[in-house]
Amino acid sequence: MRYIPHTDDDRRAMLQAMGYTSIDELFDDIPQSARLKHLLNLPPALSELELQQHMAQLAEKDQNVHHLVSFLGAGFYDRFIPSAIAQLAQRGEFLTAYTPYQPELSQGTLAAIFEFQTMIASLCGMYAAQASMYDGASAVGEAALLALAQTGREHLVVSRYLHPDSIGVVRTYAHARRARVTVVDSLEELEKVLSAQETAGVIWQYPDILGSFRSLPDAIALAHRFRALAIVSSDPVALAVLKPPGEWGADVVVGEGQPLGNHLNYGGPTFGFFTVTEQLVRKLPGRLVGQSFDHEGNRGFVLTLQAREQHIRRERATSNICSNHSLNALQATIYMALLGPSGLKEVARLSMAKAHYLAQALEAAGCSRINPHDPFLYEFAVKVPGSVASLNRHLLSKNIIGGMDMGQWDPAFEGLWQIAVSEKRSRFELDQLAEEVKTWMSR
Repeated sequence: MRYIPHTDDDRRAMLQAMGYTSIDELFDDIPQSARLKHLLNLPPALSELELQQHMAQLAEKDQNVHHLVSFLGAGFYDRFIPSAIAQLAQRGEFLTAYTPYQPELSQGTLAAIFEFQTMIASLCGMYAAQASMYDGASAVGEAALLALAQTGREHLVVSRYLHPDSIGVVRTYAHARRARVTVVDSLEELEKVLSAQETAGVIWQYPDILGSFRSLPDAIALAHRFRALAIVSSDPVALAVLKPPGEWGADVVVGEGQPLGNHLNYGGPTFGFFTVTEQLVRKLPGRLVGQSFDHEGNRGFVLTLQAREQHIRRERATSNICSNHSLNALQATIYMALLGPSGLKEVARLSMAKAHYLAQALEAAGCSRINPHDPFLYEFAVKVPGSVASLNRHLLSKNIIGGMDMGQWDPAFEGLWQIAVSEKRSRFELDQLAEEVKTWMSR
């Protein structure tokens, strides 16, 4: 809250209405033994102007993408966010709407969520999307739980090239369910594992952390051949130019929504998205907003499905997800509406053209691209002759945020450098990165 309007007279009036004479009386139920007996060691209060200046000085100690050129991706991307998004998201219809359990008081929120669901389902090529998840990794974890519950089996297979955060969440969720998780490196290994034991779900990423995406159709086909659910984690911007996973036959498509009009914010808050086929729509975690009509024929929006423990018996709940990230999903909805299908494709194509230019420049500088014959969009991995951490430190000294050191994820990825290129990057910045890499290599 930027401004607290209550005066001393207001506080006295509220206390009098409750039958109290002081604020301390509101806390009479707290035992004396649990109370702090001395004042906190805090500095003297600052005026509003002094506080703003102090916070600005603290903020200046941080480095961010407004001051540095970023090539860091791995699910979170430095994309251009139109100013209109923040302005529209602050409209009263959204900020002051009541909790959507009472639709007559929250049509603004419900209408926005309905539009979000429609856009996301279309982007993924799926039947339905729910109101949003907490983040992309937890969406993958919830998809794994859905597969376990739907099939009655207790085994999951995940690709090694699924984001490591998602693999970690799947392992955590599976452990609580006493389910097993197998990580596979290839389609051949996937087929071998599926033929050896009954599997609830196969989880693939599209594009994966190396930037590849060609293996998805075969992975989905193998999952279905062995009666497992095919779960796909995908970047939403990539889906503007790639064939949607739903058209390949995916049962569940999830992902991280930050690239759709949400700031990086040091990794959050953002939102996850979750879409399913018609057969699985009643297994969706969280909320599903639907369209309805009143007795006069006026269109309105309601919570059609809400499979949370608060509303139904715990043993029948599909998930313990109790909410959705409405504000972040709203920003994504405005972003997609402002850009439209052609605009989102342009974002992906611009990023792709710049990434391919950079890949050639890095290869000329001495890096070697992983899977050089595979197509990629705007994210790719290269082998660096030396320490990736050392290279990133050198780049940071030149005001450049380098790519992801994939060796931090898995020892098998030691020496691999994942680069992401967004539509914001200029040719000068791309050339500068390649030149600094060349300088570092010749040190």
